[in-house]
Amino acid sequence: MTGGFLDGDVFRGLAFRILLFLTLALLPFGLIAVFQTREIARQANSNSELSLLALTDQAASAERSIFQEAFGAAEALSALTQLYASDARACSSFLSAYRRAVGLYSFISYLPPDGIVRCSSAGGSYDFSDAPGFAKELENPRRQITANPSGEISAEPVLVLSQPFFTRAGFAGFITMSVPLSVFSAGMATPLDGMPAHLVTFNADGKIVRSDRTDDVTKVDLPADKSLQALVGQESVVFQSTNTIGEARIYAVVPVVPDVAYAMSIWRPDEMEESLQQSIGLSLALPVIMWLASLVVAFWSLNRLAVRHIKKLGRQMRHFAFNRRVPRTTLGQGVPRELAEIQNSFVRMADSIVRDEAALEDTLRDKNILLKEVHHRVKNNLQLISSIMNMQIRRAESDDARQVLKRLQERILSLATVHKNLYQTENLDRVDAGKLLEEIIGELLAMGLSASAGVRVTQHYASIQMDADDAAPLTLMVSEALTNALKYLGEPESGGLARLDITFEMSAENTACFRIANSTAGAQGSAGTGLGTQLISAFTRQLNGTVEVGYQQQEHWLEVRFPLRERVKGTYDF
Repeated sequence: MTGGFLDGDVFRGLAFRILLFLTLALLPFGLIAVFQTREIARQANSNSELSLLALTDQAASAERSIFQEAFGAAEALSALTQLYASDARACSSFLSAYRRAVGLYSFISYLPPDGIVRCSSAGGSYDFSDAPGFAKELENPRRQITANPSGEISAEPVLVLSQPFFTRAGFAGFITMSVPLSVFSAGMATPLDGMPAHLVTFNADGKIVRSDRTDDVTKVDLPADKSLQALVGQESVVFQSTNTIGEARIYAVVPVVPDVAYAMSIWRPDEMEESLQQSIGLSLALPVIMWLASLVVAFWSLNRLAVRHIKKLGRQMRHFAFNRRVPRTTLGQGVPRELAEIQNSFVRMADSIVRDEAALEDTLRDKNILLKEVHHRVKNNLQLISSIMNMQIRRAESDDARQVLKRLQERILSLATVHKNLYQTENLDRVDAGKLLEEIIGELLAMGLSASAGVRVTQHYASIQMDADDAAPLTLMVSEALTNALKYLGEPESGGLARLDITFEMSAENTACFRIANSTAGAQGSAGTGLGTQLISAFTRQLNGTVEVGYQQQEHWLEVRFPLRERVKGTYDF
């Protein structure tokens, strides 16, 4: 078995396929150039006929555009109206809004097989079941264009375009679009030299639906020996005949919408010379047109063979980047070998990344579990120390010793509460400082105030997420501040219950504020010199914050502001 340039894989390569499409694109250009040279020399008459067909086709381009747009809109509306099949009012409202938005049609309706229109742009209900030809249309549903010179609903002459549509259950009805004749007149291009002066449009039943002239003139100029019905179904054709009064005419017929509508231009023989000149000009322009067509084919081939597959591969990569979903489908049939290899490499790489990330996630889960266990054991050890200290407090002989041990016990319990919150939370890096302080202060108040103390306590804690490393100095600082407040707490001289106000909230962006105020029986200094004050200052410095104390209106207050640290956290997919 031999191998070489013509191996099977070579024919699947992107370069070979682009070369093949470019060759096919340029081949018609060369063939048409040769064909035109021969035809211009030997068949001037044939070129003249082609010129007539081209001019006729150009003259009918406005009608073709309107018909194609209307039928395309009808196909789209046939699917949308099914959504409103059970709600005639909503369906009519939708069609009315569409008609106003487009501005091309005077009436749009959904005509079901029973012939009663309940869904239309005009609203209301219309019965077409007894309309002439409706029963025949039900037997053979097809696209159709008919003329309605009176336009009972639209109140102006219109062309009615009917588009049948089907569901799984079978024929479901027609979408009808009424286009005013004035739209065709407004949409006609500016006449060019050589354009036909008389253009007639007829439908698949051989009936005239539109003409540039009056009905009388049009009927006189129709071919005498050939009916319009006989021209239906044919390709573009040029023939010579006489009209109904015996005058020679040349007729050119082109399909506007195949098997639905046709355009026929009518020429006098003396106009053929001018058409021949147009044909020669067209033959000179064809090479340029075909060159442009070859560029279009080249672009289309490149898009079909490479760009669309690359875009699909790019979407698969983006989906993997967003949700780590490895693509399980290929790029489709006929994918070039190079792109298929790229996708295979990407799938293998994606599988490897997913497996590696899964292993890292398992390791991270294990570490998180171990870290939580550490916090749990630290909390248990601190509580054990607190229990031992409680026993020592009961054995202490002096009040000073008991107070010192009790303060140490409160600080240890504060740290234990921090570790308790850390192992109970899912995120070991951040803690809810408001919830933490509420729990610690609750425990300290239960220990420091009796139920009959007669103190009015107000508390407010905002839910603020902060770094776990800052939780310990914060709780210790709050514990010291609360101990000082309880130490100097007293009823105000003006009378009433003693007050203790505690708040923790955001004071500015990324800045938290803790404030505690207590009523006093007499004047208090604004700055202390004891151990508690020193600890509060030390813990505040650890938080990179500032502390302020003051006394006014028989109330002593302390306020600590500190910034919230931001850490760049990793993103984990659990």
